[in-house]
Formats: sequence, structure tokens, C-alpha cells
Amino acid sequence: MIEAIGLTSIPRKEQPPAVDNVSFEAHTGRVTALLGAPGAGKTTALRLMLELQRGRGITYFRGRPLHGIPHPAHEVGVLLGDVPGHPARSVRGHLRMLCAASGVPARRADEVLEAVGLVSLRDERLGTLSRGMDRRLGLACALLPDPHTLVLDDPARGLAVGERRWLYDMLREHAAQGGTVLCSTADPKEAARFADHVVTLDGGRVIADQRAADFARTRLRPRVVVRSPHAARLSVLLAQRARSTQRSVEVVREGGNRLCVYGSTCAEVGETAFRNGIVVHQLADEVGDMGPGAGAGAETSTAREPQPSSVAIDAQTGPDPELEAAAALYSGPEPEFASPAPGPGSEPEFTPPAPDPDPEPEFAPPAPGSSPEPEPPTPAPDPSPEPEPSAPAPAPVPEAAPAASTTLEPPQEAPADDTPQAAPSQQPTTPRPTSVALPPPVLVRPAPTPLRPVRYEIRRAAGVATGYIVGACVLAVSALTAVLLARIGHTPQPRLLAAWPAELPLPPAALGAGLLGALAFGDEFRHPALAVDRGTVPRRLGLLTAKLFVASLTALALAVLTVGCTAEVLYLVYGSELVALPADWPALSAGWLALVTGCAWAGVLAAGVFRSTTAGLAAVVAVPLLVVPAVHKMTEGLSARGPVPFAGRLKGGLPPRWPFGGEQQLEALLRLLAQPVGGAMALSVLALLCAYAFTGLRSRVR
Repeated sequence: MIEAIGLTSIPRKEQPPAVDNVSFEAHTGRVTALLGAPGAGKTTALRLMLELQRGRGITYFRGRPLHGIPHPAHEVGVLLGDVPGHPARSVRGHLRMLCAASGVPARRADEVLEAVGLVSLRDERLGTLSRGMDRRLGLACALLPDPHTLVLDDPARGLAVGERRWLYDMLREHAAQGGTVLCSTADPKEAARFADHVVTLDGGRVIADQRAADFARTRLRPRVVVRSPHAARLSVLLAQRARSTQRSVEVVREGGNRLCVYGSTCAEVGETAFRNGIVVHQLADEVGDMGPGAGAGAETSTAREPQPSSVAIDAQTGPDPELEAAAALYSGPEPEFASPAPGPGSEPEFTPPAPDPDPEPEFAPPAPGSSPEPEPPTPAPDPSPEPEPSAPAPAPVPEAAPAASTTLEPPQEAPADDTPQAAPSQQPTTPRPTSVALPPPVLVRPAPTPLRPVRYEIRRAAGVATGYIVGACVLAVSALTAVLLARIGHTPQPRLLAAWPAELPLPPAALGAGLLGALAFGDEFRHPALAVDRGTVPRRLGLLTAKLFVASLTALALAVLTVGCTAEVLYLVYGSELVALPADWPALSAGWLALVTGCAWAGVLAAGVFRSTTAGLAAVVAVPLLVVPAVHKMTEGLSARGPVPFAGRLKGGLPPRWPFGGEQQLEALLRLLAQPVGGAMALSVLALLCAYAFTGLRSRVR
């Protein structure tokens, strides 16, 4: 159950708030629709509920706010807009990455893909999916951790009729299994068709909170749409006929040659046009929207409602109120309902099927038969054996088709009106509901382990080709630079193996490691796959540790491969003279690995602080250009105060003897830190780490 209490957004300057004191409930086992025109505040209300946007108010999910739930993804499945994933990632790879983040087994991805019908597209890239397939993938991401609540923002926008029916069947199935569904929409007819409860927003306020039956009765109204080049004349004739018959008929002209007639039927309007020789280009039944105020109980609509409702009942030959007429008109294509309208008016026109006497008692009751339920047993008591061979044949046909197409729709109005003629036309699209089956529930969830974010980060980094392309470019540029430096000469061997010209602030391997580190957090903000977890990319210590760990492994591999590749190329081109092992190779190797790893860490932390890949890479480049000169001046000032260098004084303040020769490694480390680049990198990483911790604490306090 969802309880939203006093949701209010922060207004901008002198403008009113987009959402003002919105409170409503979405009950378990029901589909609740959040209805409103564009700009009514639906998306803002959902973002406030999910703590994606700052504001006032609170939302309880089964009695707990979202920030009080240890694993929000296990409680709430979210779909806001398009799927937030890297366009180059495959469908299956994206879901497996989210499985690692949610702590569910990797096989869950295949189960969800089968449930949403994307098994054949599991190797497709996210950027190549159509709108309908993207909606299916978004629903799969929401269902992946097996949440109790689904919060969807206009999921059917831009979908075809069949895709919408499939989507709403999935939502109804989730609610039928004990879940809670909250779905926003801008179409009142859709809300009346798929929802059990409708909450209407207008101007950022709740103006109606009612059951779907009450909503359809007060806001939706049947009408006849007419298009004719003589619309003005037809309007006058319809008004005259209404006065002569003393009936309440309202004719509204909606620009050009379109008329909307309330309180009449297609048969009456067509007969009037035919008798007066008026050409009609369109004549169809429709459901009209009376506006947001009608759902709140406007007096004008309720005063006028009873008389047209009786006419609508006569036109549909059903004793139920206006809700059934509205739902019936919308449940199927309009041209199909234009033809049955005259049929119920004259019963002899409905009897012409081949068996004349028998089908009349059996087809006539099921057509209006959502209300009279005792009618189906009537064919059984028929004593004569003659109707039995003919009766069972037609009886299952109209009942089996609606049962297959509407098994998950609790409202019975649509199947009742679809049975006569809509069922045969909808049979080509009935195979879709056969795939409407939710994935199996997650019965056992593994305990949280420190390896969960590490698995997520490895799948995130290995799921796209960006890292491989950057590594290949680094190796190629390093090899080419080493060959050119060897040809020019006057380059020390350590710089030659690292492909580090004196004119460049950093070697290509360090820049590549910094770029990969910046992408580790930059892609999270550009394609926020974890946004459904806490609203934004979570600033947790576990996620940061996993990113630093994977970035370190990548940087070390890149550093080793760079030296190995340049040494091999130099050996092939110039021989073994340039690749001889130097005497102090341990200290040089440690300094080289520390430099590349420090650049990767700086990129990760800077991208996490500034939420941008460009900012992360800029921070890496700024270390040798800006921080190194400052550190160089500081170390020069410290060394000028005594005859012993700064590194020597650091060593002198420590114990003289270390076990296993540790003083040599310590001396190499201190010599590395005493260098301008090493000290600048260490200070930069420390400053970025403090900034990341500060921003994380600040967001948590908010």
C-alpha cells in the first residue's frame, strides 16, 4: 500500500508550486491511475514520492518511507521515462548488470526476458530498440528485483493498441498477485478501462479520488461523432427533432465540419441526415471527456446526465448505467460499434445467421449479458435434442474468445459487449495475452556481500566496448610514441618504455587510465541505471570502493601492457639495446604503477564529485599542470630550511631498522612522494576523497 501525505514541491521564484498538498492512497491488489493533463503535476508527484526531487511531504510504502527501506529496489520498481541504460549495452547484459546491483541471481535476467517477450532480442543494443520494446525492457527492469510496488510514469505513451493492452494486462496480473500498482496517464478513457481507482490531478491539486466505476459515470459520456460538409444544417435539424420528440439532445460543433451529439444514437443521426439529403463523411460512436471538473461532481453534468443516460441505455439495449456504455464503446474499434448500434434497435436484423430459430435465444442474451448471469444455464434445460448439436457450437465460440483476451481484466463490461462481433476481429491479436505471465517470484535472496558492488562494476565496465577501445588506442599511441622518441634520441630509458615525452604532462597510459576512471562514474550520471535504487546514483562507500578497486585493476593492467607493448615494439625495430632492464627497476616499476593508478583514482573521484566524465578527465590533466607547480614550490621551501632534503628528513623521523628490508621500500615510497608529480597526485586524490565524502554526507542529511 502507498500512502502519499502532503506532497508539495518547492516553487520557483514567484510561480506556484507544481504540486500543492497532494495526498492519496494506492491500495494493495489494485491498479491506481494518477490522471492529469500534461503539466498537471503527475511526474512531479511521482518524483516527490520516490525522493528524486526536493520538497515537502512524505510517502509510505507499506508503512515505511523510501529512505528507511534497506533495499528500496526490492520494495519499489520504478519506470520513469525511457530505460536509463547505455545505448551500446545489450538487453541481456543490462539486466545482468542490474541483477548484480540488486543482489538477485543472474538467471533472473533470462526469466524476466521470457516474461516480457524479449528473448529473441536479448542480444540487441538498447539504442536500437523500438518504443514498444523499450517499454517492455523498462517493465522488465522494474520487475527484476521482484518488488511489491510498481510506480510507472505514463508507460503507455506512444504505444500501439496491442502493446498497451499487453502492458495493462501485465500490471493487472501484478496487482492480482497481491502487488500495488501506481501508474500515471493523461487519457481518461484509458484510466477508466485499466484502473480500479482513479486519482485526478489538475493544477497540482487532487480534485477527484474515486473508484473507476464512479469516475467513468461522472466524467465519461457517450456521444456520436459526425463529419459532414453541411454540419451547420445537420445541427439545426437534430435540434429540431430533439424538440419535437421532447428529448434532451446536445449538439456541440467542434470546429470545421465536426459535430458531437450527446443523448442520441448513430441510427437516429444517420436517419436524420438521410431523410434530409445530407452527405455524411463519418458517423461513429465515441466516449467524450467531460473535463477534470466532472470527476469532482460538477452540477451541470449531473443535472444533465439522467436524460441522456436513458437514451444511451436504449441505444445499447442494456439496463446498466452509463459506465457500461462508455467502457463498451472504448473497448473496441469505433467502426465495429457503429454497425451494431442499429441492430439492437430492431431485433429481426440480428437474427439472420443460418440457424434461424436457435441462435436467437442464445445470442441475444449474451450480448447484453454482463448483467443477466442466470442466462447461460438456459440452454441446458432445453429438452429437445435438436438444439443440442446446434446450440453448443455457437455457444463456446463467443465465450472462448473474450475469455482468452480478457482473462486479466476484472471489469466485465468490455467482454460483454465484445462477445457478439468484436471477438472474431480480435482473435488475430489474442496470442499476446498468452505471454502475459509474471516471472517467478524470488523466494530466497542471498545475503548482502562486499562482492555485490564489485560484480556490478565489472559487468558495467565489461558490458560496453568503450574500455576496450580506450585500451587499444593507448597501446597504439604508446608504441608509436616510443618508436618516435627512440628515433629522435636523448630520451631516458624509463621515459622511453613508458612512452612519456618530456613535453607532455602525463604519458598516454596515465591519461587512458584517468579517462576510464572518469567513465566509471560519469556513465552512472549520464545513463543512471541505478536511479531506480535511491533516486540518484547512490554515494555509498561500497560502490566507491568497488569502482576504485576495478579502476585500479584496469590501470595496473594498462600500465603493464603499455610497458610490455612498447618494449616489444622497440625490440623488433631497434634491437635489444633499448630494452635492457635497468638496475633500479623495482623503484621505477612502483613509481610507474602508482602514477597510473593515481590517475585512475583521481578520475573516479572527480567524476563522482562533479557528476561528469569531462570534469573527471579535466581533474586528471589539472594535476600536472596546476597542482605540480604548487607542490614543487612547497617542497622547495621545505627543503631550503635545512641541509638535508625533505625526503631524508621524513626517513630520519622513522625507526632506523625495518624487518625484511622494509626500509628500502619505504625509502622508495618517500622518494616517490617527494617528487612533484607523486606528491601532487597524492594530495589531489586525498582532496577529492574528502570532497566525495562531504557531498555524500550532505546528500544523506538532505
